[in-house]
Amino acid sequence: MTTFVLPLPEPPSVAIAKSENRFPVRRIFCVGRNYAEHAREMGNDPDREPPFFFTKPADCVIDDGAVLPFPTHTKNLHHEAELVVAIGTGGAGISPDEALNHVWGYGPGNDLTRRDLQAEAKASRRPWDMAKGFDHSAACGALHPVSEVGHPDQARITATVNDNLRQDGDIADMIWPVADVIAYLSGLVILAPGDLIFTGTPAGVGSIKHGESCRVEIDGLGSVSVSFR
Repeated sequence: MTTFVLPLPEPPSVAIAKSENRFPVRRIFCVGRNYAEHAREMGNDPDREPPFFFTKPADCVIDDGAVLPFPTHTKNLHHEAELVVAIGTGGAGISPDEALNHVWGYGPGNDLTRRDLQAEAKASRRPWDMAKGFDHSAACGALHPVSEVGHPDQARITATVNDNLRQDGDIADMIWPVADVIAYLSGLVILAPGDLIFTGTPAGVGSIKHGESCRVEIDGLGSVSVSFR
């Protein structure tokens, strides 16, 4: 039996719709520039180049309804509404035809971003870690099992800040759909049960300020809200 010199941390997890059970989170992968209009608003070419990924620490995941202190070291915190894919069975070199068989469920997410730090990192050609992977930066609503919702390939996705609609898109507009994202990522890493994939955000990203709340909603998959005091 292994003995640890410090108490083990509480394992990160995500709620499951209509259940008291929770989904354990192993890793969080995020897809960049997966909607053409968002790529354009960020000044990039939206052609279907191979997807790229960045990661967030598993313990930065937060539940629906979180009320948080405003993140430090930023004057430009942005919301990014995203479809979250929860991996149920792992593997490497997964084909697009088999990829959806590895999905446990889906939910709404918000890839919170310190946009000013990201801009500085880009300008200096440095990593994005402190812009994307800070504490409480991965909001995730309750997951819905595939057995209940199937594999949605079309659904409205929105982000609202203090009742003002900011983002309004459809997951059908993803440049790389879920099956292709899983297949490509599984060629880079061995996917494992408990991995979450944030699949990219549509156009309309914008700032959240002190005292404001942001709600991300996906038709058929519920919503996730976060507030900053």
